[in-house]
Amino acid sequence: MFGLRFRDRIEAGQLLGRELAKRLGANADAIVLALPRGGVPVGAEVAKALNAPLDVFIVRKLGVPGHEELAMGAIASGGVRVLNRDVLDYARITQQQIDAVAAREERELSRRETEYRGNRPPLDVRGRTVIIVDDGLATGSTMRAAVQALHAMEPKRVIVAVPVGAAQTCEDLRAIADETICLRTPEPFEAVGLWYDDFTQTTDAEVHALLSRNPQ
Repeated sequence: MFGLRFRDRIEAGQLLGRELAKRLGANADAIVLALPRGGVPVGAEVAKALNAPLDVFIVRKLGVPGHEELAMGAIASGGVRVLNRDVLDYARITQQQIDAVAAREERELSRRETEYRGNRPPLDVRGRTVIIVDDGLATGSTMRAAVQALHAMEPKRVIVAVPVGAAQTCEDLRAIADETICLRTPEPFEAVGLWYDDFTQTTDAEVHALLSRNPQ
């Protein structure tokens, strides 16, 4: 078990970056998008290994009113909205309710984008190979929403890349991403944090600093 652990997110990102560099080679059209906050230190190392630009990709779940844990969709950086029609039909959600929840989550998404990116515009992913990175995958719900949102932005390819993940979650993501790379899939998985010696929470200030050091 202990041999499967990473020292911290930096080591995890270095190992993941090495694997991606081996698979992709000199891929001039690659962009690294990291899910904040914990995915950003990992993504920074991946971007360094690939000599690729780094940005954040923020996803906010749209919860069913009164049952917020049930996702009726998601919004993401770039003005993308993805809706789950099965949930909307089952819960009989009106357009007015969708718009109200989306407006609230859009405010939080905008706040985070300003906090992390400042005045810089998001990277344009159209026609590019997009590598979307997090520090690990447990249920994978945020990553799934991110992949669906990215497909709507017309990239050439979407590659999910994480240092560690639950085996079934990694397998499920292979059905919607062009490629999924999970360096380690220990069983039983239980939680992402178990596979890091240092899993200290990444701060907003650290995210901002890492993005500033990785020019687009």
